[in-house]
Amino acid sequence: MTTDIESSIESLDHPVDNAPVRTLQHQNLTIEGYSRAAVQSYWRVPELKLGFDLGAQPWSFMTTPTWFVTHTHLDHIAALPVLVARRRMMKMEPPTIYLPAEAVEGVELLLRAMQRLDRGRLPAKLIGLAPGAEVELSRELVVTAFATKHTLPSLGYLVWERRKKLKPEYQSLTGEQIRDLRLSGVEVSAELRLPKIAYLGDTAPPGLDAFPETYRAQILIVEMTFVAPNERAALIHKFGHTHLDDLLARADRFENEVIIASHFSTRLHPDQIQRIVEKRLPESLKGRLKIWL
Repeated sequence: MTTDIESSIESLDHPVDNAPVRTLQHQNLTIEGYSRAAVQSYWRVPELKLGFDLGAQPWSFMTTPTWFVTHTHLDHIAALPVLVARRRMMKMEPPTIYLPAEAVEGVELLLRAMQRLDRGRLPAKLIGLAPGAEVELSRELVVTAFATKHTLPSLGYLVWERRKKLKPEYQSLTGEQIRDLRLSGVEVSAELRLPKIAYLGDTAPPGLDAFPETYRAQILIVEMTFVAPNERAALIHKFGHTHLDDLLARADRFENEVIIASHFSTRLHPDQIQRIVEKRLPESLKGRLKIWL
C-alpha cells in the first residue's frame, strides 16, 4: 500500500496537467511556460534549473529550485506559496526566490499569512535585488537584473554564460609556458560572457531599451500585450505595457536567434492575434519571432 506522498512523488515522472505549458527547443536550451495578460505568467529553463515568474505552478515545475520574479502583480506571483508548500511536502530544499528589493517585505507577509491559514511551514529564501545586481548561480552562469518600466517596481533578467578565454598576448605561447605563467600567479585568461536568455515581464518599451544587451541574447522572452491597430500607445505605455508597433519600430535592433512574444491581452482571440502579427511582421523577424499562445 502506497501513501499519498509516495503516489505524489511517483507522479513527478508522469506530471499532472494542472496548467498549460508550451515548449520550445533551441539548440541545447528548452523554454517551457505560458503567459497571458491578467491570467498567469510562468516560465522555466530546465537545463539551467531556473524559472521566471510564478503566476501559476505546473506540477512539473516544482523541481526547479531557483526563481526570478519580475514584479508582484498576482498573475506573476500568485503561485509562490504553492511552490513553497509543494516542495516542503515533497521534502525538497526550500526554493530560492529573487525579486525586486521593494517587494521582499510584502512577500514575507504573504507567506506568513498563508502559513497561518495552511498551518504548515512555508520556508523560502527570498533575496531582494536592485537594478544592476548580479547573481552568480555557478561558475558558468550569472544573472544580471535590470530595471523595467511598469506600474510598480519591476525587473528584467539576463542570464549569461561565462567562459574563460586566453588573453591575446598569450595565445602564441606553448602549453608549458602558459602553465608556468599560471603557476607564477599570472592571470592568463579573461572572462567572456555570452548573453543566453533575456526575460522581461510587464514593461513599457523603455524597459527593453534601457539594457541593450537584451537585443543580443540568444533567446529573448518579451511581452507584447497589445497588437490591435486601434489601441492607444500613450495609454498602453502609461500602464507599463508594450504594443506590436513598439517591437516593429525596433525590428532592426533584434540580433536574437529566437524572440518569444507573449503576455497577449485576452481582448482578442488567439486566432486574431496570430493573423495580425503574422501579417505585419517584416521579413527580418519572420522565422525568429514566435507567437506564444
